[in-house]
Amino acid sequence: MQRNIRIGEPRVDGITPAAGARANDPTRLIAEATAAIEERLIAIRRDLHAHPELGFEETRTAGIVAAELARIGIPHRTGVGRTGVFGVIEGGRPGPTLAIRADMDALPIHEESGLPYASTVDGKMHACGHDIHTATLLGVAEVLQGMAPMLAGRVALIFQPAEEILGGAAAMIADGAAQDVDMAIGFHNIPDRSVGTTGFVRGAALAAADRFEITVQGKSGHAAHPDSAVDPIVAACHFVTQVQTVVSREVKPIQPAVVTVGAIHGGTVANIIPERVTLKGTVRTLHAEARDVAEAAIRRLAAGIGESLRVRCTVDYVRGVPSLKNDDALLDRVVAATARQLGADPIEGEPSMGAEDFAEFAERMPAAHLLIGSGAPGRQDRLHNARYSPDERCIAIGVQALSRAAMDILA
Repeated sequence: MQRNIRIGEPRVDGITPAAGARANDPTRLIAEATAAIEERLIAIRRDLHAHPELGFEETRTAGIVAAELARIGIPHRTGVGRTGVFGVIEGGRPGPTLAIRADMDALPIHEESGLPYASTVDGKMHACGHDIHTATLLGVAEVLQGMAPMLAGRVALIFQPAEEILGGAAAMIADGAAQDVDMAIGFHNIPDRSVGTTGFVRGAALAAADRFEITVQGKSGHAAHPDSAVDPIVAACHFVTQVQTVVSREVKPIQPAVVTVGAIHGGTVANIIPERVTLKGTVRTLHAEARDVAEAAIRRLAAGIGESLRVRCTVDYVRGVPSLKNDDALLDRVVAATARQLGADPIEGEPSMGAEDFAEFAERMPAAHLLIGSGAPGRQDRLHNARYSPDERCIAIGVQALSRAAMDILA
């Protein structure tokens, strides 16, 4: 094809330097490649939204992901971590392996958004935007596959199940998803930030999440004769009150921690002291020291209640995902790449006591977690809300930011 060249403009391999510079400008290349597929990505997201699947049930979702990767020409494996998908983009030159991870599962929430593509499954909904995340990573896959010769290294695409139950990352890692991976990027849409903005948190960004269940064993009896019974309800109430002192009097004030009793069950009628009561709760911490202090305190308080009120307390304490800690060096590169691509600096934010099992990858390698604004104009819906409805323009924003981060890191 003949090109029109301005007179006096030198040529290099048949292309002017100016044209060549434009052709190799990653900002323009990524923006144009994203714009070309944005409509398809939104359609995929809406299809996923209408057909939500809970943790380790994402067979339809994984099938769509696998079909898209096959269409793009990306080798991949299915059934990783039960229902996860793992793909690899090979760069044009040797280099490190960068993983980019998206979660795929929905929540057991009945949707009330009224959207034309609302959930068709009663009691299940993409109320956290994992449909957004899945579509975003598919977009990143297509953009980077088209630019693979420019990459020095490999991009591992991790489509993860079961984030909401904090088990999918560990399952995929057990199946080899972290093997030979040198660094990882995770991301999440944030509806309380306007679409078009991005953000980050330094250091410990999200909390470790532990859970406990305590059985308070007493002795049942008639309410009219409490002296012949041992009341587990009174003991359980004492525990709920005392456990509030874990944060206020035992954890260092500069180390954030949350202890919450979310469920308490005991008894069936008004005039009978029950045999036992069960309590269920969660502990959220950003620091390992606070995590240790909280667990030890809960065990000690339960033992003390048992001794003082004649009940037997059995504590089942399970440590969940660790705190998600960003690697500053990698985070700086992701933030800088995002700013270069979007023309605006990501906004530094504060840690959250929410949990995210991308922390399992961050425990094993340098990792960075990017926040992508998804707030729609005039809406205040938050995550895990039955009316949650993010602005779908965040998909293209995420595709551009993550693609540029991969391009710059693997330059």
